[in-house]
Amino acid sequence: MSSQTPETTTTVQAPPSALRRLMSGAFGRNLGLIVALLLIVVVGIVTAPDTFANVNNALTILRQASIIGVISIGMTFVILSAGIDLSVGAIMGLASVTATIASVQDLAESTHWIVMLLIALATGVAAGLINGIVIAYGKVAAFMATLAMMVGARGLAEIVSDNQTLVISNRGFTQTLNVDILGVDILIWIFALVAFAGWFILNRTTFGRRTVAIGGNPEASRLSGIKVKRHTMWLYGISGLCAGIAAVMMLARTTAGTSTHGTLYELDAIAAVVVGGTLLAGGRGTMTGTIFGVLIFATLSNVFVQNNLSSSVQAVAKGIIIVVAVLIQQRFAARPGGK
Repeated sequence: MSSQTPETTTTVQAPPSALRRLMSGAFGRNLGLIVALLLIVVVGIVTAPDTFANVNNALTILRQASIIGVISIGMTFVILSAGIDLSVGAIMGLASVTATIASVQDLAESTHWIVMLLIALATGVAAGLINGIVIAYGKVAAFMATLAMMVGARGLAEIVSDNQTLVISNRGFTQTLNVDILGVDILIWIFALVAFAGWFILNRTTFGRRTVAIGGNPEASRLSGIKVKRHTMWLYGISGLCAGIAAVMMLARTTAGTSTHGTLYELDAIAAVVVGGTLLAGGRGTMTGTIFGVLIFATLSNVFVQNNLSSSVQAVAKGIIIVVAVLIQQRFAARPGGK
């Protein structure tokens, strides 16, 4: 009497096609941003053909995007690590004030205008590092720590400036930072350089890979030998540095420092990063996506201005875009592997 063993069949799933892998990755997400940007451009061309579709307007869009763009680069690093920075706008305002107080301008007159630039950058880095130390070593939630810095930095800026607008008297500073290079505003070049630096650090350095790892799983990162606390501190230092650079750019545009510079810029930066595909939970995102997010909002604002629509309508449109972006994020995050 023989016993028969029931046959078992194993279903082998075919590996996903190359096209599907491509579309499910960063390229696919960025392709969606490109399509969204092109649709907004088409709307602008159709609704305002005489004023929208020209080189000067394109440069205007890039110029308007440049300052928020620089802040968004720093914000991308922070959000990738599962953090948040609500203080970048206030830090920008504080940096613009410290760089334009009378003593600093007098020093710049007697030495070189670059002193003003260095003071602004140093202020941004110092404030960012304070955030990082409080968050990483003080174990204070990023939301609360940066909220406290937002209030404190804005108040300190008001005290230092005595609630006055500090006009720049140094002609070397204003002349150098108000030039066109190859017909393109220097602010756009600064944005391009900062964006490239951010992309390079994130994609081509160990620092960038560790940032993504910390955002994905901080405990596993710690066990693998990454100094999570120190790394987190430097991430907020980068965010502060970008706020300092943005302050210099704002000084170049307005030729004056004031405590109101950067008001609500943190919200615009967070919106651009989120729309660009960086998860608020951390661990996934691209610098390219952030740049497209910045351009989408800048182009959308320009289309609204060209059509004489109110700022209230712009705010509603931005809100809808942010909600849709978060919903799409949740859909991707719910898939196996977060893809």
